[in-house]
Amino acid sequence: MIAALLLALTAASTVVAGAPGAALAQAAAPRSAPGSFADLAEKLLPAVVNISTSQAAPQRQPGQRPEMPQFPPGSPFEDFFRDFFDRQQQQDQPQRKATSLGSGFVIDAKNGYVVTNNHVVQDADEITVILQDDTNIKAELVGRDAKTDLALLKIKTSHPLVAVPFGDSDAMRVGDWVLAIGNPFGLGGSVTAGIISARQRNIDAGPYDDFLQTDASINRGNSGGPMFNLNGEVIGINTAIFSPSGGSVGIGFAIPSNLAKQVVAQLKEYGKTRRGWLGVRIQAVTPEIAESLGLPAHKGALVASVTPDGPAAKSGIQAGDVVIKFDGKEINEMRRLPRVVAETSIDKAVPVEVWRKGKTQTIQVKVGELEAAEEQGLLAAGPEDKQAPKDKAPAQKPTETLGMKLTNITPELRQQHEIKPELKGVVITEVTGNSTAAEKGLKAGDVILEVGQEEVRKPEDVTAKVQKAKEQSRKSVLLLVDRKGDLRFVAIPLS
Repeated sequence: MIAALLLALTAASTVVAGAPGAALAQAAAPRSAPGSFADLAEKLLPAVVNISTSQAAPQRQPGQRPEMPQFPPGSPFEDFFRDFFDRQQQQDQPQRKATSLGSGFVIDAKNGYVVTNNHVVQDADEITVILQDDTNIKAELVGRDAKTDLALLKIKTSHPLVAVPFGDSDAMRVGDWVLAIGNPFGLGGSVTAGIISARQRNIDAGPYDDFLQTDASINRGNSGGPMFNLNGEVIGINTAIFSPSGGSVGIGFAIPSNLAKQVVAQLKEYGKTRRGWLGVRIQAVTPEIAESLGLPAHKGALVASVTPDGPAAKSGIQAGDVVIKFDGKEINEMRRLPRVVAETSIDKAVPVEVWRKGKTQTIQVKVGELEAAEEQGLLAAGPEDKQAPKDKAPAQKPTETLGMKLTNITPELRQQHEIKPELKGVVITEVTGNSTAAEKGLKAGDVILEVGQEEVRKPEDVTAKVQKAKEQSRKSVLLLVDRKGDLRFVAIPLS
């Protein structure tokens, strides 16, 4: 049975609202297991809403109809089907609406702001917020963010609203009690309890994955609903489940409130996000890469390439640098860097500590804006050297090292392997099947640009630098490899 990661998008049944609850009062609750969640649930239920959306279903174009079967001339079936298709074409059928249901919660009762998931409201023509007492209110989409799957709505009503505050998701520990309230399968006002099962989960949903995992029951329709701590504060927004059947099996994921708070604040102020941007492509630091670079521990984010004219390039950050601190924050793993940069104020000058050629150094960087870079098409990183090389004329006999056959780049090889005109280096023409190079994913057509963070222009450069690494008792050697414009570092064991 294959488990599937599911966004808890829709529920087909009609919403059944819960009974009106008391006004929310912020009262501290003990962290020990409560005898009942009833008092807490009664206070929180009025702040949780159901989200109903509708969008126009695809409609057949005027005059478009299914192809009529072909019959012999004069066949009685010919007249029958012609009359049938003509009647179908003349019918003026009303355009149908596709509907879906999700959850949300009020964060500002005075101004009517409601938080939910982006996937609950994306492509919607009409959004309706349904309060606990079945009051239906048309909602305006203030802004949404696909990268974190968050959306902010606004409703205008004289109906009294109850709001809930954001809490500190970083304070939550594995094993802490949580309460989830939402609209599973359109049932409305459903309360489930559980614990924090894990933190900082990466489920490949986006570039800023940092999910809280819970065993509180979450199902389709719970998306956008709040996850509360025992103080009645929102510490997560329920967004996805991991399930082989489509129903809850005790593995649900919530966006941490500390990530959501900043996104919601930007959506409220600008109607969109404004994230910090460094202008680098990064990869994880493996133990082999750390050893190749002389890095004491395999931590940080390895810069694979630098976007020309981006903030990093302007400040002097180079491919091969390992970012170990950004604005005073430790970068213990690669995926922490994008989130830390995104949370940094645009145009702020920050210190970036990098590991370069055996020692640390600090570089001042002025943070750019990610959205502006996307609009300008600056995110695709390219080689820093833009000068067209002079191709060497005939290819020499391939040089063999580390299970690879290497040769100079020729016009024929450029065309055969789609190597960019400006690229300089050594091309791999063959990889031995059982070699460590093959295990690391290298293949014919890859271009080696650097060995041990030093440029190579001919096969002899590669073999010399590999031999030097062996003489220095290195366990591995670090290669910078280009594959059709995609740069990455590869550490090849020397044993």
